Amino acid sequence: MYEASEWARNGDTIHRTVVAPDFRTAIAIVNDIAEQAEALNHHPDIDIRWRTLHLALTTHDAGGLTDLDYKLAARIDGIVADHQA
Repeated sequence: MYEASEWARNGDTIHRTVVAPDFRTAIAIVNDIAEQAEALNHHPDIDIRWRTLHLALTTHDAGGLTDLDYKLAARIDGIVADHQA
């Protein structure tokens, strides 16, 4: 199981907030997350507030967290690092 300090668990969801340097970078991060989400067929909840992204992962059909959530979380961490956010 993937565990990183950037993600916090709240019930059956893990969540993370990312603050990008600017709006364009925030949207680039979202676009890269979308590519990975499509590849895994697992889609996060994303709330965009200017350059702040609120991300949440859970597996609704499983009724909680699964390996897919942690796998996508790890990929998101890599995307964020690539964008230096």
